[in-house]
Amino acid sequence: MSWVFFCELWQNKLSLEPLKGLQLIAVDLRITNSRVQVMYQVVPGGAGGTITDVIPKQKHSKDTRPLVWAGVIGLVLLIAAVTAWCYYIASLRKAELLKTQLLDLNKDGYIIRNQGGSIVFRMDFRSGTLDLDSCSKEGELLSCGRTTDRNLNFFIETVRPKDTVQCYRVRWEELVPDIPVEHAMTYTFAHWYGGAVSAIQHWPISISGQQPPKPFVTGDIYSNRNEFGGILESYWLSSNATAIKINNSVPFHLGWNDTEKTMSFQARYNDSPFKSNPGEAPCAELSYRVCVGLDVTSIHKYMVRRYFNKPNKVPAKVMFRHPIWSTWALHKTDIDQEKVLTYAANIRKYKFNCSHLQLDDRYTSRYGEFEFDQTKFPNASSMFQRLKSDGFLVSLWIHPFVNYDSENFHSCVERGLFVREPTGRLPALVRWWNGIGGILDFTNPEARDWFSSQLRSLRSRYGVSSFKFDAGETNYLPWKFSTRTPIRDPSFFTRRYTEMAIPYNDRAELRSGYQSQNISCFFRPIDRDSVWGYELGLKSLIPTVLTISILGYQFILPDMIGGNAYLNRTDGNSVLPDRELYIRWLELSAFMPSMQFSIPPWAYDNEVVEIARKYTALHESIVAPRVLELAGEVLDTGDPIIRPLWWIATGDETAYKIDSQFLIGDDLMVAPVLEPGKQERDIYLPAGHWRSYKGERFDIKEPLHLTDYPVDLDEIAYFVWV
Repeated sequence: MSWVFFCELWQNKLSLEPLKGLQLIAVDLRITNSRVQVMYQVVPGGAGGTITDVIPKQKHSKDTRPLVWAGVIGLVLLIAAVTAWCYYIASLRKAELLKTQLLDLNKDGYIIRNQGGSIVFRMDFRSGTLDLDSCSKEGELLSCGRTTDRNLNFFIETVRPKDTVQCYRVRWEELVPDIPVEHAMTYTFAHWYGGAVSAIQHWPISISGQQPPKPFVTGDIYSNRNEFGGILESYWLSSNATAIKINNSVPFHLGWNDTEKTMSFQARYNDSPFKSNPGEAPCAELSYRVCVGLDVTSIHKYMVRRYFNKPNKVPAKVMFRHPIWSTWALHKTDIDQEKVLTYAANIRKYKFNCSHLQLDDRYTSRYGEFEFDQTKFPNASSMFQRLKSDGFLVSLWIHPFVNYDSENFHSCVERGLFVREPTGRLPALVRWWNGIGGILDFTNPEARDWFSSQLRSLRSRYGVSSFKFDAGETNYLPWKFSTRTPIRDPSFFTRRYTEMAIPYNDRAELRSGYQSQNISCFFRPIDRDSVWGYELGLKSLIPTVLTISILGYQFILPDMIGGNAYLNRTDGNSVLPDRELYIRWLELSAFMPSMQFSIPPWAYDNEVVEIARKYTALHESIVAPRVLELAGEVLDTGDPIIRPLWWIATGDETAYKIDSQFLIGDDLMVAPVLEPGKQERDIYLPAGHWRSYKGERFDIKEPLHLTDYPVDLDEIAYFVWV
């Protein structure tokens, strides 16, 4: 009889009677008055067997007692050994049950290994301990029905969509309302990228401090620098070729702990702006997919094709070739007809090209109106005609708010066009950076039609070319609110707002996005300060653009050259951005998909004007043709236009950490100077055949570090694949 079979008998307490062909010996040990009586009896040898003669009972003398005691001890040891062996066999079988492909599940979490056997991903369960006895496996589906104290639905399913990719679908569903689900991902195995735009942007993600899980929704990081940014997707990618995508249906909250080195993924409805489906109990479900590939580039390509929308068209080519000129940083809200015409005249005077002129904030008398302030613009029609005759197209700044002092406010209230308070009976008043009012409910077809009609009117009356759609983040919604069409995820409001730009997407500009990659507009990271650093400064531009690219937004407008020029958020003693900062910002912007001026070069001196001419010409002749070629490919692939260096150097640890260089496609590498007072920089050159902008050739089989590579103030280092 095999040990495994015996263990099954032992564990399952099977009846002995059906076991045919076995003769078992029953041992009866009786200890009385210090004497041991051992009786042996042969029991039936299978179904239908007969009882044989009984061996007479025998009494043993004192001389046989040690032998008997030794037998007893040996029998006890044998039983203990058999029991231990059976439990060992059972543990092996349970361990085998809780494995699926390269994933190992335990009661507190799971780990995933790559094909080489190295651990690449670890997730710990923070909302309960699985009862492993409730787990079962059927094919590639491993499911469990209990924690140690309650029932739940949990499963991990293995999916192998292609030979080079291994994916795991994970779902933890609570059956009791208002119990949060929380899993904690250890991030020490690799460098991580993605998630959201942030006020202090690093590449890869740099985590500091402790943050309890908070709603992962779009926010205005300029007004609140601790929020998640206006462009956001629940997707992360690591340097060890692992990616995680949270399902869009999850009431998702994100937290972190730099002491434990974990990111917390939580699903909850309690104390949250997320809502359960109408008529359903608020039972939280955390569901996501983890995929492992051969390298970071190939796994990202797979995830983008599988989970992200793709743009359905390329914006107007002139947007890539020629700069946008905005009035914002130069004039702020102090704008009028004369200043607009003077600004346009200077653009022509200094011989710059223009994709369009953007008339920004406060051209109306009140926020929420769609008519020009007659005091500031006494003859708006004439202004537009003159600009058109001079070759200018004009776009207008727009937003989703109607302030309470606007003539349109009362009408919007009566027609029910605003987002409402939770009962749905009254409009919700909201505070934004320009006052107090209502916010249009873009889930309401009537509100969408009303807003669209105002934009169409501006286009037909003045020949407006397009619009700059500002705001759209969920932090401007009340904490508790109701909409005409109920929305579970507050960020879906952002999605609805971005859809308003579709009719104008040739030249439209958006600063917020959620599942909006197919809107086919230019997306602008939120306003920058006129500073050098990582907090909304020059150094934040490359990490921010790379992050947006990884999230699937490829038509990028990297805000105004030199930043906003706010007095209290500007390096230097002048109202203007620091001159050196402005030049370095200009050089970097020339290698982005689009350029935007507001502070004009002629606000400085002739040298700055000449540098600006040089780089707008370089952008038009070298950068824009390559970007447009890549933009066409985006429609099919979703691959980034602006790429990190690891895109072509997937096995290089150094490439994973570089945040001051980037690629345009695979064949144009850019290394701007981002430090004040520097006219040199260290450059990492991936293996390959490169030619520098100075004409130098680098044919290298291994990556090369160029130390203190000279870069004059009017230069930016770039290298072309030969």
